[in-house]
Amino acid sequence: MTSLRWLSALWHRLDVTVRDLPLGLLLLIGSLIPSLHGQGTEFGGVPDRPLDALGLVAVGLQSLPLAGRRRWPIPTLALVVCGFALDQLCGYHLFAGAALPLALVSTGAHLHRYRRTAVLVCSAAYVVLAIAVSHVGAGETTAGYVTFYLALAAAWGVGSWLRATRIAEAERRRLLAEATRAAERTRIARDLHDVVTHHVTAMIVQAEAARYLTAAPDRLEQSLTTVSDTGRRAITDLRHLLDVLDPAHDPPAPDEGLASVVERTRRAGQPVEFSEEGAPGAARGDVGLVAHRVVQEALTNALKYAHGSPTTVRVRHRPEEVTVHVGTDRSGPPGASPGGGGRGLAGLRQRVEAMGGDFTAGAREGGGFTVRARIPARAPGTDG
Repeated sequence: MTSLRWLSALWHRLDVTVRDLPLGLLLLIGSLIPSLHGQGTEFGGVPDRPLDALGLVAVGLQSLPLAGRRRWPIPTLALVVCGFALDQLCGYHLFAGAALPLALVSTGAHLHRYRRTAVLVCSAAYVVLAIAVSHVGAGETTAGYVTFYLALAAAWGVGSWLRATRIAEAERRRLLAEATRAAERTRIARDLHDVVTHHVTAMIVQAEAARYLTAAPDRLEQSLTTVSDTGRRAITDLRHLLDVLDPAHDPPAPDEGLASVVERTRRAGQPVEFSEEGAPGAARGDVGLVAHRVVQEALTNALKYAHGSPTTVRVRHRPEEVTVHVGTDRSGPPGASPGGGGRGLAGLRQRVEAMGGDFTAGAREGGGFTVRARIPARAPGTDG
Protein backbone atom coordinates (compact mmCIF):
# COMPACT_ATOMS: atom_id res chain seq x y z
CA MET A 1 0.00 0.00 0.00
CA THR A 2 2.87 2.37 0.82
CA SER A 3 4.53 1.68 -2.53
CA LEU A 4 1.24 2.37 -4.35
CA ARG A 5 0.89 5.70 -2.56
CA TRP A 6 4.48 6.55 -3.42
CA LEU A 7 3.88 5.73 -7.08
CA SER A 8 0.67 7.76 -7.10
CA ALA A 9 2.42 10.76 -5.58
CA LEU A 10 5.28 10.41 -8.08
CA TRP A 11 2.81 10.20 -10.97
CA HIS A 12 0.96 13.38 -9.89
CA ARG A 13 4.26 15.27 -9.60
CA LEU A 14 4.90 14.71 -13.31
CA ASP A 15 4.04 17.45 -15.80
CA VAL A 16 0.47 17.21 -17.09
CA THR A 17 1.66 16.70 -20.67
CA VAL A 18 3.69 13.66 -19.59
CA ARG A 19 0.62 12.24 -17.82
CA ASP A 20 -1.56 12.78 -20.90
CA LEU A 21 0.93 11.28 -23.35
CA PRO A 22 0.15 7.56 -22.65
CA LEU A 23 -3.39 7.96 -24.01
CA GLY A 24 -2.03 9.25 -27.31
CA LEU A 25 0.55 6.47 -27.46
CA LEU A 26 -2.20 3.91 -26.88
CA LEU A 27 -4.14 5.20 -29.89
CA LEU A 28 -0.96 5.31 -31.99
CA ILE A 29 -0.03 1.69 -31.18
CA GLY A 30 -3.59 0.53 -31.77
CA SER A 31 -3.61 2.18 -35.20
CA LEU A 32 -0.45 0.28 -36.18
CA ILE A 33 -1.88 -3.16 -35.36
CA PRO A 34 -2.75 -4.79 -38.74
CA SER A 35 -5.93 -6.44 -37.45
CA LEU A 36 -7.33 -3.02 -36.50
CA HIS A 37 -6.74 -1.41 -39.90
CA GLY A 38 -10.00 -0.09 -41.30
CA GLN A 39 -11.80 -0.73 -38.00
CA GLY A 40 -11.93 2.91 -36.85
CA THR A 41 -14.46 5.65 -37.41
CA GLU A 42 -15.97 5.65 -40.92
CA PHE A 43 -17.62 8.87 -42.07
CA GLY A 44 -18.78 9.68 -45.60
CA GLY A 45 -18.55 6.29 -47.26
CA VAL A 46 -14.99 6.73 -48.59
CA PRO A 47 -13.50 3.36 -49.75
CA ASP A 48 -10.89 1.76 -47.49
CA ARG A 49 -7.23 2.41 -48.25
CA PRO A 50 -4.19 0.52 -46.94
CA LEU A 51 -1.98 2.28 -44.42
CA ASP A 52 0.90 4.12 -46.11
CA ALA A 53 3.23 7.03 -45.35
CA LEU A 54 0.39 9.53 -45.56
CA GLY A 55 -1.62 7.28 -43.23
CA LEU A 56 1.19 7.45 -40.68
CA VAL A 57 0.92 11.22 -40.80
CA ALA A 58 -2.80 10.92 -40.08
CA VAL A 59 -2.04 8.58 -37.16
CA GLY A 60 0.49 10.99 -35.66
CA LEU A 61 -1.75 14.05 -36.08
CA GLN A 62 -4.63 12.36 -34.27
CA SER A 63 -2.82 10.59 -31.45
CA LEU A 64 0.32 12.43 -30.35
CA PRO A 65 -1.27 15.91 -29.86
CA LEU A 66 -3.41 14.42 -27.07
CA ALA A 67 -0.40 14.95 -24.79
CA GLY A 68 -1.30 18.66 -24.78
CA ARG A 69 -5.06 18.27 -24.49
CA ARG A 70 -5.25 19.95 -21.06
CA ARG A 71 -2.46 22.49 -21.40
CA TRP A 72 -3.08 23.56 -25.01
CA PRO A 73 -6.67 22.51 -25.82
CA ILE A 74 -7.17 24.61 -28.99
CA PRO A 75 -3.90 23.60 -30.77
CA THR A 76 -4.57 19.99 -29.78
CA LEU A 77 -8.10 20.07 -31.21
CA ALA A 78 -6.90 21.76 -34.42
CA LEU A 79 -4.24 19.10 -35.06
CA VAL A 80 -6.61 16.24 -34.25
CA VAL A 81 -9.28 17.68 -36.59
CA CYS A 82 -6.70 17.93 -39.39
CA GLY A 83 -5.61 14.33 -38.78
CA PHE A 84 -9.24 13.14 -38.68
CA ALA A 85 -10.06 14.94 -41.96
CA LEU A 86 -7.02 13.35 -43.64
CA ASP A 87 -8.00 9.98 -42.21
CA GLN A 88 -11.58 10.15 -43.55
CA LEU A 89 -10.85 11.74 -46.93
CA CYS A 90 -8.19 9.13 -47.71
CA GLY A 91 -10.26 6.23 -46.39
CA TYR A 92 -7.81 4.93 -43.76
CA HIS A 93 -10.53 4.70 -41.05
CA LEU A 94 -7.92 4.47 -38.31
CA PHE A 95 -8.29 3.37 -34.71
CA ALA A 96 -6.82 6.80 -33.85
CA GLY A 97 -10.11 8.37 -35.02
CA ALA A 98 -11.29 7.97 -31.41
CA ALA A 99 -9.02 10.93 -30.59
CA LEU A 100 -11.55 13.43 -31.99
CA PRO A 101 -14.25 12.99 -29.28
CA LEU A 102 -11.50 12.83 -26.64
CA ALA A 103 -10.09 16.14 -27.86
CA LEU A 104 -13.57 17.67 -27.84
CA VAL A 105 -14.16 16.54 -24.25
CA SER A 106 -10.82 18.01 -23.14
CA THR A 107 -11.42 21.28 -24.98
CA GLY A 108 -14.89 21.64 -23.46
CA ALA A 109 -13.42 20.96 -20.02
CA HIS A 110 -10.23 23.05 -20.15
CA LEU A 111 -10.81 25.91 -22.59
CA HIS A 112 -11.44 29.11 -20.61
CA ARG A 113 -11.66 31.80 -23.32
CA TYR A 114 -13.32 32.07 -26.73
CA ARG A 115 -15.54 29.06 -26.09
CA ARG A 116 -18.35 30.24 -28.36
CA THR A 117 -15.88 31.04 -31.13
CA ALA A 118 -14.43 27.55 -30.80
CA VAL A 119 -17.91 26.00 -31.14
CA LEU A 120 -18.65 28.04 -34.27
CA VAL A 121 -15.29 27.20 -35.87
CA CYS A 122 -15.71 23.50 -35.10
CA SER A 123 -19.23 23.52 -36.56
CA ALA A 124 -17.99 25.24 -39.73
CA ALA A 125 -15.14 22.73 -40.03
CA TYR A 126 -17.65 19.89 -39.74
CA VAL A 127 -19.75 21.32 -42.57
CA VAL A 128 -16.65 21.66 -44.79
CA LEU A 129 -15.59 18.08 -44.00
CA ALA A 130 -19.11 16.75 -44.71
CA ILE A 131 -19.15 18.46 -48.10
CA ALA A 132 -15.64 17.16 -48.92
CA VAL A 133 -16.34 13.51 -48.03
CA SER A 134 -19.63 13.62 -49.97
CA HIS A 135 -17.62 14.43 -53.11
CA VAL A 136 -14.90 11.83 -52.46
CA GLY A 137 -17.07 8.98 -51.24
CA ALA A 138 -20.64 7.78 -51.35
CA GLY A 139 -21.67 10.33 -48.74
CA GLU A 140 -24.07 10.00 -45.81
CA THR A 141 -27.78 10.49 -45.40
CA THR A 142 -28.97 13.68 -43.79
CA ALA A 143 -29.78 11.69 -40.65
CA GLY A 144 -26.25 10.28 -40.67
CA TYR A 145 -24.64 13.70 -40.86
CA VAL A 146 -26.90 15.03 -38.08
CA THR A 147 -26.31 12.01 -35.85
CA PHE A 148 -22.53 12.25 -36.18
CA TYR A 149 -22.65 16.00 -35.44
CA LEU A 150 -24.81 15.41 -32.36
CA ALA A 151 -22.35 12.77 -31.15
CA LEU A 152 -19.49 15.26 -31.44
CA ALA A 153 -21.61 17.95 -29.74
CA ALA A 154 -22.32 15.52 -26.89
CA ALA A 155 -18.57 15.05 -26.40
CA TRP A 156 -18.16 18.82 -26.09
CA GLY A 157 -21.14 18.90 -23.69
CA VAL A 158 -19.53 16.30 -21.44
CA GLY A 159 -16.41 18.45 -21.25
CA SER A 160 -18.46 21.55 -20.47
CA TRP A 161 -20.24 19.68 -17.67
CA LEU A 162 -16.90 18.59 -16.21
CA ARG A 163 -15.69 22.19 -16.36
CA ALA A 164 -18.82 23.49 -14.61
CA THR A 165 -18.49 20.81 -11.92
CA ARG A 166 -14.84 21.70 -11.35
CA ILE A 167 -15.65 25.42 -11.07
CA ALA A 168 -18.49 24.74 -8.63
CA GLU A 169 -16.23 22.58 -6.47
CA ALA A 170 -13.52 25.25 -6.45
CA GLU A 171 -16.09 27.86 -5.42
CA ARG A 172 -17.40 25.59 -2.67
CA ARG A 173 -13.89 25.11 -1.31
CA ARG A 174 -13.23 28.86 -1.49
CA LEU A 175 -16.40 29.65 0.46
CA LEU A 176 -15.57 26.94 2.99
CA ALA A 177 -12.06 28.36 3.44
CA GLU A 178 -13.47 31.87 3.92
CA ALA A 179 -16.00 30.61 6.47
CA THR A 180 -13.25 28.73 8.32
CA ARG A 181 -11.03 31.81 8.41
CA ALA A 182 -13.93 33.97 9.61
CA ALA A 183 -14.78 31.47 12.35
CA GLU A 184 -11.13 31.36 13.43
CA ARG A 185 -10.91 35.16 13.52
CA THR A 186 -14.09 35.26 15.60
CA ARG A 187 -12.71 32.69 18.02
CA ILE A 188 -9.43 34.58 18.40
CA ALA A 189 -11.27 37.87 18.94
CA ARG A 190 -13.49 36.20 21.51
CA ASP A 191 -10.53 34.75 23.39
CA LEU A 192 -8.73 38.09 23.33
CA HIS A 193 -11.82 39.78 24.69
CA ASP A 194 -12.28 37.20 27.44
CA VAL A 195 -8.67 37.32 28.62
CA VAL A 196 -7.67 40.93 28.08
CA THR A 197 -10.88 42.48 29.37
CA HIS A 198 -10.72 40.47 32.57
CA HIS A 199 -7.12 41.33 33.37
CA VAL A 200 -7.25 44.97 32.28
CA THR A 201 -10.46 45.58 34.22
CA ALA A 202 -8.83 44.24 37.38
CA MET A 203 -5.79 46.45 36.79
CA ILE A 204 -7.94 49.55 36.25
CA VAL A 205 -9.95 48.92 39.41
CA GLN A 206 -6.78 48.44 41.48
CA ALA A 207 -5.11 51.49 39.97
CA GLU A 208 -8.16 53.66 40.71
CA ALA A 209 -8.27 52.36 44.27
CA ALA A 210 -4.56 53.07 44.75
CA ARG A 211 -5.19 56.79 44.27
CA TYR A 212 -7.03 56.86 47.58
CA LEU A 213 -4.63 54.66 49.58
CA THR A 214 -1.68 57.02 50.03
CA ALA A 215 -2.45 57.17 53.74
CA ALA A 216 -2.32 53.36 54.03
CA PRO A 217 1.07 52.25 52.68
CA ASP A 218 0.42 48.55 53.33
CA ARG A 219 -2.80 48.52 51.37
CA LEU A 220 -1.24 50.70 48.66
CA GLU A 221 1.62 48.23 48.24
CA GLN A 222 -0.84 45.34 48.12
CA SER A 223 -2.91 47.10 45.47
CA LEU A 224 0.10 47.90 43.31
CA THR A 225 1.37 44.32 43.67
CA THR A 226 -1.99 43.07 42.43
CA VAL A 227 -1.74 45.39 39.42
CA SER A 228 1.74 44.08 38.65
CA ASP A 229 0.73 40.43 39.03
CA THR A 230 -2.34 40.92 36.87
CA GLY A 231 -0.24 42.57 34.17
CA ARG A 232 2.14 39.62 34.13
CA ARG A 233 -0.80 37.26 33.94
CA ALA A 234 -2.25 39.22 31.00
CA ILE A 235 1.05 38.93 29.11
CA THR A 236 1.17 35.17 29.74
CA ASP A 237 -2.38 34.66 28.53
CA LEU A 238 -1.74 36.78 25.44
CA ARG A 239 1.23 34.58 24.59
CA HIS A 240 -1.01 31.54 24.86
CA LEU A 241 -3.58 33.14 22.57
CA LEU A 242 -0.97 34.00 19.97
CA ASP A 243 -0.31 30.28 19.69
CA VAL A 244 -3.77 30.01 18.15
CA LEU A 245 -2.34 31.68 15.04
CA ASP A 246 0.12 28.81 14.68
CA PRO A 247 -1.54 25.77 13.01
CA ALA A 248 0.75 23.47 14.97
CA HIS A 249 -0.86 24.52 18.26
CA ASP A 250 -4.23 23.51 19.64
CA PRO A 251 -6.42 26.07 21.43
CA PRO A 252 -4.81 26.55 24.84
CA ALA A 253 -6.64 25.48 27.92
CA PRO A 254 -6.44 27.72 30.99
CA ASP A 255 -3.47 26.79 33.14
CA GLU A 256 -4.98 28.27 36.28
CA GLY A 257 -7.91 27.03 38.31
CA LEU A 258 -11.16 28.87 38.88
CA ALA A 259 -10.06 29.53 42.44
CA SER A 260 -7.18 31.64 41.11
CA VAL A 261 -9.56 33.73 39.01
CA VAL A 262 -11.81 34.25 42.01
CA GLU A 263 -8.89 35.16 44.29
CA ARG A 264 -7.56 37.71 41.83
CA THR A 265 -11.02 39.28 41.67
CA ARG A 266 -11.14 39.45 45.46
CA ARG A 267 -7.79 41.24 45.52
CA ALA A 268 -9.29 43.76 43.11
CA GLY A 269 -11.84 44.66 45.78
CA GLN A 270 -14.78 42.45 44.85
CA PRO A 271 -16.23 40.26 47.64
CA VAL A 272 -16.73 36.85 46.05
CA GLU A 273 -18.21 33.73 47.60
CA PHE A 274 -16.97 30.71 45.67
CA SER A 275 -17.88 27.03 45.71
CA GLU A 276 -16.94 24.24 43.34
CA GLU A 277 -18.43 20.75 43.46
CA GLY A 278 -16.81 17.77 41.83
CA ALA A 279 -13.60 17.61 39.82
CA PRO A 280 -13.17 18.79 36.22
CA GLY A 281 -13.52 15.81 33.88
CA ALA A 282 -11.54 14.99 30.77
CA ALA A 283 -14.46 13.87 28.59
CA ARG A 284 -14.16 16.93 26.40
CA GLY A 285 -11.33 19.45 26.47
CA ASP A 286 -13.42 22.52 25.57
CA VAL A 287 -15.74 22.12 28.55
CA GLY A 288 -13.18 23.34 31.08
CA LEU A 289 -12.13 26.20 28.85
CA VAL A 290 -15.69 27.44 28.30
CA ALA A 291 -16.58 27.14 32.00
CA HIS A 292 -13.43 29.08 32.82
CA ARG A 293 -14.39 31.82 30.34
CA VAL A 294 -17.94 32.07 31.71
CA VAL A 295 -16.68 32.66 35.25
CA GLN A 296 -13.98 35.04 34.04
CA GLU A 297 -16.37 37.17 31.95
CA ALA A 298 -19.04 37.27 34.65
CA LEU A 299 -16.52 38.42 37.29
CA THR A 300 -15.11 40.99 34.87
CA ASN A 301 -18.59 42.48 34.42
CA ALA A 302 -19.13 42.43 38.18
CA LEU A 303 -15.93 44.44 38.66
CA LYS A 304 -16.86 46.91 35.93
CA TYR A 305 -20.53 47.47 36.69
CA ALA A 306 -21.09 46.37 40.28
CA HIS A 307 -17.75 46.99 41.98
CA GLY A 308 -17.91 46.16 45.66
CA SER A 309 -21.18 44.24 45.41
CA PRO A 310 -21.29 40.77 46.96
CA THR A 311 -20.87 38.18 44.23
CA THR A 312 -21.42 34.43 44.28
CA VAL A 313 -19.82 31.84 42.02
CA ARG A 314 -21.17 28.29 41.96
CA VAL A 315 -19.58 25.67 39.70
CA ARG A 316 -20.74 22.07 39.65
CA HIS A 317 -18.91 19.34 37.72
CA ARG A 318 -20.93 16.28 36.75
CA PRO A 319 -20.00 13.41 34.43
CA GLU A 320 -22.58 14.55 31.89
CA GLU A 321 -22.28 18.35 32.21
CA VAL A 322 -20.80 21.37 33.98
CA THR A 323 -23.09 24.06 35.38
CA VAL A 324 -21.98 27.60 36.24
CA HIS A 325 -23.90 30.21 38.22
CA VAL A 326 -22.51 33.69 38.87
CA GLY A 327 -24.63 36.41 40.50
CA THR A 328 -24.25 39.86 42.01
CA ASP A 329 -26.52 41.34 44.67
CA ARG A 330 -26.99 44.73 42.99
CA SER A 331 -26.28 46.43 39.72
CA GLY A 332 -23.91 49.21 40.69
CA PRO A 333 -24.03 52.86 39.62
CA PRO A 334 -27.18 54.16 37.95
CA GLY A 335 -27.18 53.57 34.22
CA ALA A 336 -24.59 50.81 34.41
CA SER A 337 -25.33 47.56 32.66
CA PRO A 338 -23.87 44.56 34.43
CA GLY A 339 -24.22 42.52 31.28
CA GLY A 340 -21.88 44.77 29.38
CA GLY A 341 -22.44 46.12 25.93
CA GLY A 342 -19.60 44.31 24.16
CA ARG A 343 -19.10 40.94 22.61
CA GLY A 344 -18.22 39.05 25.81
CA LEU A 345 -21.56 37.56 26.85
CA ALA A 346 -22.74 37.21 23.24
CA GLY A 347 -19.59 35.27 22.40
CA LEU A 348 -20.04 33.03 25.43
CA ARG A 349 -23.64 32.34 24.44
CA GLN A 350 -22.46 31.24 20.99
CA ARG A 351 -19.80 28.98 22.48
CA VAL A 352 -22.12 27.31 24.95
CA GLU A 353 -24.96 26.82 22.46
CA ALA A 354 -22.55 25.46 19.85
CA MET A 355 -21.65 22.74 22.37
CA GLY A 356 -25.34 21.90 22.89
CA GLY A 357 -25.67 23.75 26.19
CA ASP A 358 -27.78 26.58 27.61
CA PHE A 359 -26.72 30.11 28.50
CA THR A 360 -28.71 32.91 30.14
CA ALA A 361 -27.63 36.32 31.41
CA GLY A 362 -29.81 39.11 32.73
CA ALA A 363 -31.01 41.25 35.60
CA ARG A 364 -32.89 39.63 38.41
CA GLU A 365 -35.72 40.87 40.55
CA GLY A 366 -34.64 43.05 43.44
CA GLY A 367 -31.46 44.17 41.70
CA GLY A 368 -28.34 42.40 40.67
CA PHE A 369 -27.36 40.31 37.72
CA THR A 370 -27.12 36.56 37.08
CA VAL A 371 -25.20 34.50 34.57
CA ARG A 372 -26.03 30.81 34.18
CA ALA A 373 -24.49 28.25 31.86
CA ARG A 374 -24.96 24.53 31.37
CA ILE A 375 -22.20 22.92 29.29
CA PRO A 376 -22.58 19.28 28.19
CA ALA A 377 -19.54 17.11 28.70
CA ARG A 378 -20.01 15.52 25.25
CA ALA A 379 -20.67 16.97 21.85
CA PRO A 380 -24.34 17.05 20.80
CA GLY A 381 -25.38 14.04 18.77
CA THR A 382 -22.93 11.61 20.44
CA ASP A 383 -23.71 8.87 22.89
CA GLY A 384 -21.78 7.66 25.86
